[in-house]
Amino acid sequence: MSRRAFEITPELMLRAYRAGLFPMAETRASARLYWLDPEQRGVLPLDRFHLPRRLARSVLGGKFTVSADTDFAATLRACAAPGPGREDTWINAEIEALFNALHGSGQAHSVECREAGELVGGLYGVALGGAFFGESMFSRVRDASKVALVHLVARLRLGGYKLLDTQFVTVHLAQFGAEEIPRDAYKRQLIDALELPARWIPSPPEALLRAELTSLAGR
Repeated sequence: MSRRAFEITPELMLRAYRAGLFPMAETRASARLYWLDPEQRGVLPLDRFHLPRRLARSVLGGKFTVSADTDFAATLRACAAPGPGREDTWINAEIEALFNALHGSGQAHSVECREAGELVGGLYGVALGGAFFGESMFSRVRDASKVALVHLVARLRLGGYKLLDTQFVTVHLAQFGAEEIPRDAYKRQLIDALELPARWIPSPPEALLRAELTSLAGR
């Protein structure tokens, strides 16, 4: 972990992701950003994604209305806000501004879950080549962030992505098959993924999306 010595721009952020780095702040109120390059990196293998049976029922049952890129700013803002079990977050005002700029240029994306029209869960991250760098997620009701993750995986698989970077592995992510791999192995996967001509699909045809979600449920 190292302190920056220069202004961070959206373009610099993309260069950092391509090199295997990502920024964090110590707290929501912090004015400093740090570059992280952990020895062990969290990844969620897209070809071995595990969808727990109980959650599959929520995904296929249509409990939530799920969309992508319909309200990136609100999703990011919700991820930055304190919530149950987390009194503070690492997303400060500068990170928020940088990611909103990356979304504006088509590099950052969100998946949103709504219930009765209200935003109740979601996630966001950066897409480059065939790699998606997951940044953060939030949930205001049970399963909302998990359903968003399943929909993210479905879209990544449909779009030809090969790497889903989770940065770290949590209990929340481990149930889906997330694992830690050494830094060198991660960067080899990253180099390969960045060369792929993947395509982000925010609104795939309903029948195609349903088929992919059903396939994930049947694994």
